[in-house]
Amino acid sequence: MNYREAKMRLPLTALEVFAAIARHGSLRAAANALGIKPSTVSHQLKSLEDQLGAPLFIRTTRSISLTEAGRALIRGAGPAFEQLAGAVESARTSGHAARGTLKLTIPEFAYRLVVGPALASFCATYPEIEVELSLTDALTDILDDELHAGFRLGDRIAQDMVAVRMTPPLALTVAASPYYLSAVGHPKTPEDLLDHSCIRYRYQPSGHIAPWSFHTRDGEISVDVRGHLIADSLPVLVDLATQGAGLIYTFHDYVAEEFATGTLLPVLERHMPETQGIFLYFPREYRDMVPLRLLLDHLTQQGSSG
Repeated sequence: MNYREAKMRLPLTALEVFAAIARHGSLRAAANALGIKPSTVSHQLKSLEDQLGAPLFIRTTRSISLTEAGRALIRGAGPAFEQLAGAVESARTSGHAARGTLKLTIPEFAYRLVVGPALASFCATYPEIEVELSLTDALTDILDDELHAGFRLGDRIAQDMVAVRMTPPLALTVAASPYYLSAVGHPKTPEDLLDHSCIRYRYQPSGHIAPWSFHTRDGEISVDVRGHLIADSLPVLVDLATQGAGLIYTFHDYVAEEFATGTLLPVLERHMPETQGIFLYFPREYRDMVPLRLLLDHLTQQGSSG
């Protein structure tokens, strides 16, 4: 039903008064429950009965009871008002307690470097908070996608967003397996990469290939590397590199475990630049959202203790 085209607008105030009378058993008790005058309750009830063209209560000097029309109305209006009351209470308390859903967009590298190591302990500490992750390196519009926050490199965000630094600037690296380097040799300069098999990363949303940039005595340069493999997933790039398929260009900390175990080795270390750190960003309206604030505090504590 289109209520704009209906002859009678939905009388929500009068329906609320009617439901209160039916629930509390008298006009005076309904007035007390609603915090309004008994005369206002009586006026709203009469207005509703006039609109419906039927009496809703049988009133005597000692009691009040529903008519057939009143019983029909309370069967529909009663549950509806309970649902509305629940919705209002849910809106009032949403984000103000350590419960509810927290929806995040996060690139794979940010998950591995910042969120992943702390997520299990966060969920154990706050079991009533449900965390939903959308793994993508796209610059997601978190408002359009109904998300609460996101992670990205750098703090260049829209004016109505808040950015919180989660890491210092991140060192980059070129890495390959010992098997590959023993078979093909170590590149000594960035230009030497033109003679190597390089596994390249393609950004998911734009389709662009990530550049390979380096520091040299002549300033910063980009090398247009080549190879037989391209992937849009950092875990896949690391897996291919550990198998000896070629060199990869990624965050140093992202492959710190592989460096520690010797499954990958860094090369061209003196030529590697840094990139901007990881930031958490969210709408200003979510600054006081308890689940988000708890996650931010937890990540900060885990980062400082790590």
